[in-house]
Amino acid sequence: MPSACDDETALRFPILIGDIGGTNARFSIVMDANSEAGEPWIVRTSDFATIDEAIQSAVLDRSSVRPNSAVLAVAGPVDSDEIELTNCPWVVRPRAMLANLGLTDLVVLNDFEAQALAVVALGEEHMEKIGGGEPEPGAGRVVLGPGTGLGVAGLIHALGRWIPVPGEGGHMDLGPRTARDFEVFPYIERIEGRISGEQILCGRGLVNAYRAVAKADGRPAPFTLPSEVTAAALAGTDATAEEALALFVTCLGRTAGDLALVFMSRGGVFLTGGIAQKIVPALKTGNFRAAFEDKAPHGDLMRSMPVYVITHPLAALVGLAAYARAPSLFGVQTAGRRWNA
Repeated sequence: MPSACDDETALRFPILIGDIGGTNARFSIVMDANSEAGEPWIVRTSDFATIDEAIQSAVLDRSSVRPNSAVLAVAGPVDSDEIELTNCPWVVRPRAMLANLGLTDLVVLNDFEAQALAVVALGEEHMEKIGGGEPEPGAGRVVLGPGTGLGVAGLIHALGRWIPVPGEGGHMDLGPRTARDFEVFPYIERIEGRISGEQILCGRGLVNAYRAVAKADGRPAPFTLPSEVTAAALAGTDATAEEALALFVTCLGRTAGDLALVFMSRGGVFLTGGIAQKIVPALKTGNFRAAFEDKAPHGDLMRSMPVYVITHPLAALVGLAAYARAPSLFGVQTAGRRWNA
């Protein structure tokens, strides 16, 4: 096992950590190698023109601590000196950020890499199990989370390290399977002719599914917010909302099962984010596990794989803090994703 204080990967404390999603940005500071993440600052991305302004106003102006380094997880691919977020107008410019915020070192990861890191940093008290057997230690894992978009990451263990595998799995195709699907799917809103995971498996996707079910049956669709659809479905007060949530859960099970096969996730599949936490009762009704396990000829394999809902409200920050304290314990590739002043 490599040393936690490996000079090549170590970051200078205090370390600012940040989880930047499409709707909210969450920040905290890790003071030293023995500290957990400090009190979080949570802001709406729409309240600030840039990420630099958000950090300055929400963190630096409110704290006497001046971080030396930062580890940020962003919702989007990290592949240049100008990083565009998938569901947020912010553009992360690391070199400008170093100068503007007085940092000496900056690492930018994908937001679901942080979620994957959280899987090994969190205890069982922050997990709600949705069926399956016991996880195999050291086996592959998958993290996915419907939120503003649909985030996906893998997690594998090799050479004594946990290695997160980022990607854009939320944009894989989704298609109809049952007779009812073929009635509803023609009304699912498409992007350039495609129905990807994010057209159903995120907040706006749930509303998309709700409207499609209503159109298929010629019913009204008064709800415009995912929270309204979820509340009505879980309360059993609106049949269209109930069917939309059932479709959402089924498609989430199908997608999670596909990803579990890709990564041979005998270590578990982990659902994260606020939507998953809110719909745990729906996930436990059976539709999810049935769709997850319906992967002939590998039904027995799928039935053995455990699924968990991560219930910690700030899971990504927990994962980032674990990485910030000891980056050499994780196989995180920082080439092209680490900037120095």
